[in-house]
Amino acid sequence: MQPRTTQSGSPLARAINQLIVSIAVMVVLTATGAAVHAQSALAQDGFGDGPAKVVYHADFKDPRRFSAMVTSIYNMVSSYENELRDYDVRIVFNSYGIRFLTDDKLEGTPFEADQALQERRENLKGRLMSLKNVYDVKLELCEITREDVGLSKDKLYEGVTPVGSGVVRIAELQSEGFAYIKIE
Repeated sequence: MQPRTTQSGSPLARAINQLIVSIAVMVVLTATGAAVHAQSALAQDGFGDGPAKVVYHADFKDPRRFSAMVTSIYNMVSSYENELRDYDVRIVFNSYGIRFLTDDKLEGTPFEADQALQERRENLKGRLMSLKNVYDVKLELCEITREDVGLSKDKLYEGVTPVGSGVVRIAELQSEGFAYIKIE
């Protein structure tokens, strides 16, 4: 039995060279694919040449935070309007976010309306409905959340679209090129 050598003509050396070449080709193909994907995503994500596509995530209970989100959306769509830019802006509500889509107090649920929300509800509702009616911002609610609290669809604000799962919907929108924003 002869010892293995790493001379250029040996089987081991040829295998190592082939492995190195294969790895180099994979690196180049991966980098090229990533660049093409990034360029494609840029064109589709609302920050390229097409319409701006943005999804806001509302899963919190603080009315001040919700107010800040509504202000942020208003500023965004106003900017797009001033630029004569097409846009598709959506808010996906799940968990505590359901509090902002109904006048129901949700008594006996984890999402029960507290005094802070009750004091600001009419103002927040008016501003939210303005975004929907004037700027065509779409409102989408997680059906899992709605069903868990036993809230009937007729108690939701007009124009709320049910979606099976809020987080699944957000993932779908992101895969379609929507930018994700969550106000902290």
